[in-house]
Amino acid sequence: MIIGKDIIEQYNKNEVENFNIDYDFLQNKLTRSGANVAEIVNKIAEFQVAIPSWALGAGGTRFGRFSYGGEPSSLEQKLDDVGLIHALTHSAGAISLHIPWDIPSDVAAIKEKAVSHGLIFDAMNSNTFQDQPGAKQSYKFGSLNAANEDSRAYAVEHNKEVIRIGKELGSKSLTVWLADGASFPGQLNFQTALSKTEQSLKEIYAGMPDDWKLFIEYKPYEPNFYSTTIQDWGTSFMLANACGERAYTLVDLGHHLPNSNIEQIVATLMYKGKLGGFHFNDSKYGDDDLTVGSIKPYALFLIFNELVYGIENNPNNPYPAWMIDASHNIKDPLEDLIQSLEAILIAYAQALLVDQKALKDAQLNNDVVRAQEILQNAYRTDVRPLLKAARLQTGAALDPIAAYRNLKVRENLISERGLNVKATGL
Repeated sequence: MIIGKDIIEQYNKNEVENFNIDYDFLQNKLTRSGANVAEIVNKIAEFQVAIPSWALGAGGTRFGRFSYGGEPSSLEQKLDDVGLIHALTHSAGAISLHIPWDIPSDVAAIKEKAVSHGLIFDAMNSNTFQDQPGAKQSYKFGSLNAANEDSRAYAVEHNKEVIRIGKELGSKSLTVWLADGASFPGQLNFQTALSKTEQSLKEIYAGMPDDWKLFIEYKPYEPNFYSTTIQDWGTSFMLANACGERAYTLVDLGHHLPNSNIEQIVATLMYKGKLGGFHFNDSKYGDDDLTVGSIKPYALFLIFNELVYGIENNPNNPYPAWMIDASHNIKDPLEDLIQSLEAILIAYAQALLVDQKALKDAQLNNDVVRAQEILQNAYRTDVRPLLKAARLQTGAALDPIAAYRNLKVRENLISERGLNVKATGL
């Protein structure tokens, strides 16, 4: 299914009158407060978030998986699905692939299809948390930290192969997430495991092109619950420093213990020039991988407040890579991703409304009440008309979810692909 500009323009005609009323009201209000509305809209229009290939099919739990029908059963179809999301939102201009789930059989054809949808290839993702059919070594007791040298070398070589595939596609970064750790005390030596992980990451880093970045994820638990080798941002930061200047920490919002101050982690990493990117999701208890902004929208706003400040004030930190990393068990995956994009852009737009100069003055004067008011006034502003203005400017649908349903996208995908199909890699 392809959604052309003419279809979206026709859909927007029915929505534009109400949009104009809402936008004029908000624009006048924000202009009176000193905000540069046109600049904010332009920044929203330029903001792009990568869609991971594995998020396009129905997710699941340890207990079951429930297909939604019309899922993409090939890399080509995954690109088509991201193309649909990007056509509706114009904020999903990149796809992040997972190897070996997404090995292209024809690189030239895959690149051509990506271009046809206006997509680029974001960070490549390796897989050393599953044994693949016919694998010569097992990751059961670790990969980059494995006591078995052959398993460790096998994992390193896999990451180098991911880099080679990424080079052909035009990607410029590799994300490494490890399930490595221990389920029981005494299972491994913490220092030895960390040392071997550092050594392995250095080998991978040395195999990257000079214009590539390495993103190192961390996670406090799961699938191992006694320990994980890269358990927190400090360990990731230490490993990134050990690898080199093009190695960075990657923050996944679900990879923290409950009530962690993620915005402070973000600020610290940006101050040190080591925040490489983000995996957006939301959670109530752990790594729930829920729709972005569905549980803790204020926390998301506070994180973006630090990101906006860091982008402006920390030139030593590269512009972060943005990606959604979620699992969809009871929602249409494409609708869920569109909702996540909306939540990300809302938080970003709200953060752009924060008067950083006034906030700094309040902080210097220890005016705690004023500082809270500045943040919460921005957070409580309904910025959705700004998002719609950005979409109208770029040719996207004013209301992507409504357009998705009005155009019967899922029904069309089921008609094209069938009801009983399963997304590759899931």
